[in-house]
Amino acid sequence: MRTNDTILLGHGSGGRLTNELIQSLFVKYFNNETLSGMTDSALLNLGSEDVAFTTDSFVVDPLFFPGADIGRLAVAGTVNDLAVSGAEPLYLTAAFIIEEGFSMKLLEQIVASMAAEAAVAGVQIVSGDTKVVERGKADRLFINTSGLGRQRKGAGTVASGSSIRPGDAILINGYIGDHGMAVMSARNQLHIQTVVESDCACLNNLIREVWEGTGGIRFMRDATRGGLGAVVSELVAHKEWGIELDEVKIPVRQEVRGMCELLGFDPVYVANEGKVVMVVDSLVAEQALALMNRNPLGIHAQIIGTITDAHPGRVWMKTTVGGKRIVDLPAGEQLPRIC
Repeated sequence: MRTNDTILLGHGSGGRLTNELIQSLFVKYFNNETLSGMTDSALLNLGSEDVAFTTDSFVVDPLFFPGADIGRLAVAGTVNDLAVSGAEPLYLTAAFIIEEGFSMKLLEQIVASMAAEAAVAGVQIVSGDTKVVERGKADRLFINTSGLGRQRKGAGTVASGSSIRPGDAILINGYIGDHGMAVMSARNQLHIQTVVESDCACLNNLIREVWEGTGGIRFMRDATRGGLGAVVSELVAHKEWGIELDEVKIPVRQEVRGMCELLGFDPVYVANEGKVVMVVDSLVAEQALALMNRNPLGIHAQIIGTITDAHPGRVWMKTTVGGKRIVDLPAGEQLPRIC
């Protein structure tokens, strides 16, 4: 049987198989001018108003993990997709697919967590849907959230990265890999002395502070499935410029690095749920970093690389030992059902 005859876990990885599925099937049938932008949110003009619209589904296993749960994740994931598209998140919808027999107490905890995270982000959950399926026909609980936000001026180029130029700086707002390793440890009941917590958080307020304080943001993307590696690999594809990263400057907790080494993962490709990769004009890079550092969600932010015309369409990383390696899209699924 050929691998393209059936859906594999890797098709949900956010890597090469996901891209192939989207391009060969969904774009084939759904293609239109808005969809062809392939941004995290659809950027729409409604006459007098420019808005961003997005949707996401959450199937994380387990439902509760250190630092967050599926409810908080469902709100943060959709808020962040709007925020990195250059929009001010305003409204969410929430749809629940619940397996018969699921605990009402746990469901209330998850809904309360969603409400709390929405309040932090300053968004309202204004519509929704509930479906219940027979016992054994689903894995406890799946959630879909859609989001609507008001576009800021210049959102189109920020979402697409079309204004990126050689010399621009690349920033990330803190430690990578926390979410993936938190879910992995909870799923497999790894007995680790230091608990790694998910970085799950709404980034719209941090992004707004950098946006208003610099005016020099060229591109943003939240580094979820496929991690930092997937973001930069997708960004540079078919471009006339390349990317250079410095591994020493990429923040990784020692606990996360140790878990990755033990389990055979590369932190660059491990999922995050509270990290934005931002490309800014080099003239405002230090200012953007300072603004990030003032926010609790950006205390450990770093400038991790630059845009270069030296190797178009490629991402090169200077390693901790002084060598170089290529960063490309992950081919398969490192951690299934991570979000």
